[in-house]
Amino acid sequence: MNSRTKARLRALEVLFEADQRNDDIIDVLTRRRMHTSAQISTYSEEIVRGVRDHDAEIVEYIETYSQGWTMDRMPSVDRVALRLGAWELLFNDDIPDAVAISEATGLVRVLSTDDSPRFVNGLLDRLRQVKPMLLT
Repeated sequence: MNSRTKARLRALEVLFEADQRNDDIIDVLTRRRMHTSAQISTYSEEIVRGVRDHDAEIVEYIETYSQGWTMDRMPSVDRVALRLGAWELLFNDDIPDAVAISEATGLVRVLSTDDSPRFVNGLLDRLRQVKPMLLT
């Protein structure tokens, strides 16, 4: 697993914990840094802060293009992976679109349901297609 993939996994863990506990994302990040041996890299923190800073937009885009699936209906891991993937896709110009989609899909392939990879891939690909319209 390369360092960016590990960073995404650590960011997903922080975002997932905050989501499950309905806790502040930065508080969870701080606690994890203090109380776990897992490396929280600079890129993990960049993802976490980016998702936090753009969360309202990200959630709106996901709910708009998920075709009948509200965020509440999605498995928790899918919801978090979509937020992470959408941030990389829409707000991080250093990551190619295909990589953002592939990495988010890979996370749910390992951590979620059998149907999750297809769902996450399809939704993020749809966001990729409308990205120029969303960011104008």
